[in-house]
Amino acid sequence: MDLSDEPYCYDCDNLSYNFSYEDYPTLCEKADLRSFSAVFLPVVYAVCLVVGLVGNALVLVVYAYHKRLRSVTDALLCHLAVADLLLLVTLPFWAADAAQGWQLGVALCKVVSACYTVNFTCCMLLLACVSLDRYLAVAKAQCREQRGGLLHRTFTHRHSWKVCLGVWATALVLGLPDLLLSEVVRSSERNFCLAVYATSTAGAVKAALEMMEVLLGFLLPLLVMVVCYCRVGQALKVLPVESKHKKVRAVRVLLTVVGVFVATQLPYNVLKVCRAMDSIYVLVTHCETSRALDQAAQATEFLALCHCCVNPILYAFVGSSFRQNMAKLAKKFGERRRRRRRRQEPAVEEGIEMSFNSRSASQETDTFSV
Repeated sequence: MDLSDEPYCYDCDNLSYNFSYEDYPTLCEKADLRSFSAVFLPVVYAVCLVVGLVGNALVLVVYAYHKRLRSVTDALLCHLAVADLLLLVTLPFWAADAAQGWQLGVALCKVVSACYTVNFTCCMLLLACVSLDRYLAVAKAQCREQRGGLLHRTFTHRHSWKVCLGVWATALVLGLPDLLLSEVVRSSERNFCLAVYATSTAGAVKAALEMMEVLLGFLLPLLVMVVCYCRVGQALKVLPVESKHKKVRAVRVLLTVVGVFVATQLPYNVLKVCRAMDSIYVLVTHCETSRALDQAAQATEFLALCHCCVNPILYAFVGSSFRQNMAKLAKKFGERRRRRRRRQEPAVEEGIEMSFNSRSASQETDTFSV
């Protein structure tokens, strides 16, 4: 786990550097922080888990019900929901770790740590791919209008699996250090699941890994999102005046997507950069500063995890195709319930209700088609 693997004794105990308590004349006592984390982290992880499971599971249900992904955006959103779910599944383990320490062994420590890093990075890279795909869709439409359709309509859809495979492969590479270096270390009468580095290269290696995660997990997706959505916004300017309402709504959605991403991920990654700099230059020398960083780590990581909960809203529910598919699914579910009710009613009432529902169904179909 990126920041929460050392949330209680990062600088003063220096567990990740294999230093002992004798390396410091005085100890930075953080028993009160551990007591607070034992209550705070399980609660916030539970909230993220419940909300995220409901939203992302609904996305997968809709896509599974329709049995095919019609565009590269559908494929990316489906993989995004899977990555979010796999990330959320690790939260109960970290909640138990915060409450009682790590009691699940070294093997599970390695797997859970790697799974957390892989899926968190994968989520961010998939968001960048969604932004890029939306820009390409606009560029493709403009090209079709100006050049007669030189781009192949099936190109992005045909190669969408390669894009998703590349994202997962990159995330897996970034998760290898957690898989290889995570260990169970005992300190302050409790066990910690965290990455343990060689003493001679601990600072440089940890800083390099932190900066790599910040680069691929935040800066690159942010750059792609800003550039692509700026191009999309420029393309919206050429829409006719009659489409002003749609233009304003589309720009508002784009600004919301970028704003939520920055608000949830920027504090988390700024703190990671501070950790990386401290690994090399030992900037944190006071206990109070170390305690403040630990508290900030808990708050910013919870904020970053919230993005996994709102992903279904931002990247699925705002899409017209997804809303249409969800409406069809809800309609068919309602029709099945009506059929079950009719089977339990007398034959005369059933006939009357069938004629009534047939007219209602046709009206509902018109409404959904609009």
